[in-house]
Amino acid sequence: MHKNITFNNRWLPYLLVLPQMAVTIVFFIWPAAQALKQSFLVEDAFGLSFEFVWFDNFIELFTDPAYYGVMINTALFSLGVTAVTMGIALLLAVMADGVLRGKRTYQLLLTWPYAVAPAVAGVLWLFLFNPSNGVLALALRAIGYDWNHYLNGGQAMALVITAAAWPRIAYNFIFFLAALQSIPRSLIEAAAIDGAGPARRFFSVIFPLLSPTTFFLVVVNVVYAFFETFGVIHTVTQGGPGTATEILVYKVFKDGFIGLDLGSSAAQSVVLMVIVIGLTAIQFRYIERKVQY
Repeated sequence: MHKNITFNNRWLPYLLVLPQMAVTIVFFIWPAAQALKQSFLVEDAFGLSFEFVWFDNFIELFTDPAYYGVMINTALFSLGVTAVTMGIALLLAVMADGVLRGKRTYQLLLTWPYAVAPAVAGVLWLFLFNPSNGVLALALRAIGYDWNHYLNGGQAMALVITAAAWPRIAYNFIFFLAALQSIPRSLIEAAAIDGAGPARRFFSVIFPLLSPTTFFLVVVNVVYAFFETFGVIHTVTQGGPGTATEILVYKVFKDGFIGLDLGSSAAQSVVLMVIVIGLTAIQFRYIERKVQY
């Protein structure tokens, strides 16, 4: 017997989505509209007076060579964070899924880093790689590698990528593990009976079935690298040395709250929002075609 559930009250569905709509309007649509408005203004540091300048903030932004350097930093950072988090998370998920004894314990331990805030993760890795007394920095020095991310831009970028990726690995691990456990074992056993080795089974059977999860994680990790890693950059390098690790979201903060250039900061936030929306649209338009549902 099937029961059909109907809502007698026509306003109940709207009432149920009202909290989420309120959150979206207050914390996304309204701030985005304010940023778009401020991007066309030149304001004093206290916002008491302003002048409408049309697209002057955007023209000044895109005629500044330093801004393109920040874009390159952001691209390298986002690619590094996405690749590291997804690669290590997939490896750990495959290994944890194959464990027979103590599987739940391993899975629980591997998900714990997700509870660490990005800023806290940045401080932890900063202590480990402190050039003076950091454990890992001293270990690298012992094998002949001089580590000093305060002076070396490449080392600083590697450090912030590591700090940003570490807690995110647990997030990706959860999704990959759930996807692996949903794959019918009969398919893997059939491939093994046909003579496929572990590597062939993974790349020909398992990984194609993980493509929906992989696509989802690519999208959310790119958004995470663009928007949610401010705390890591601010606590570890503050964009230094020089501007070697300055990414778009940190430049918005630096120009707006430190330089007090509110118009330029708002224009940068609009550009950042457009870039992320464009990347997401491209991913859904082209990459999703290769996803096997």
